[in-house]
Amino acid sequence: MPEMDNLNAKKLFLYVFLASVTASALLGIAILIFGSFGELEIKVLLTAFTVTVTSILGLACGAFLETGRGRVVPITGIVLALISGVMWMFVIWPDGNREALFVRGLLSITILSATCSHLSLLLLARFEDRFSWVRISAYATVWPLSAVLVFLVWDSHLIGEQVTGRVTGVMSILVGAVTVMTPIFHWLSRAEPTVAGLDAEIAKLRARIEELEARKETLMATADAT
Repeated sequence: MPEMDNLNAKKLFLYVFLASVTASALLGIAILIFGSFGELEIKVLLTAFTVTVTSILGLACGAFLETGRGRVVPITGIVLALISGVMWMFVIWPDGNREALFVRGLLSITILSATCSHLSLLLLARFEDRFSWVRISAYATVWPLSAVLVFLVWDSHLIGEQVTGRVTGVMSILVGAVTVMTPIFHWLSRAEPTVAGLDAEIAKLRARIEELEARKETLMATADAT
């Protein structure tokens, strides 16, 4: 049942994402053709954009949660994405919450949510043992960059410092490098299957077969009852 719950969560974010993208497109077209681009229209589009981004972050975390290889990072990301989405609504509607403490908290939660989503996507990759350092590098680069960004949100006077810019730039480059390397090493690992990888794939297929057999028995029991 946990797998089904994860799948349902993923489908929910997917449906919300598709609905928000469709709504954004229709609203944008309607505003450009029939209406004036005023404050209300901007707020409506920002609301649709917020829902879209929240759905994307949730989808990334839900995809990793579905694999069953981790729960803390994706669940944390989903929770933070939902909190961030709600807080952005308070900024957009009705007159916008502009208090410094609220905005800093909002930016911090948004950064952490994006961090969990980014990590979830990177952790979807499967590596051979010789490439396991890539996974470690993901943790060792993404989280520190997130910590620096959150720190700058709360201590913004350091943003203009040269040291801050250089440190942030170096860490961003490292995160970008790990992000680019991850799918490459994932492909190399798939190209050369290992015994452990085949065992994991067999176990996954067996679990899927058991799930389908359980569904079949449920359907047969329902048919007999009717």
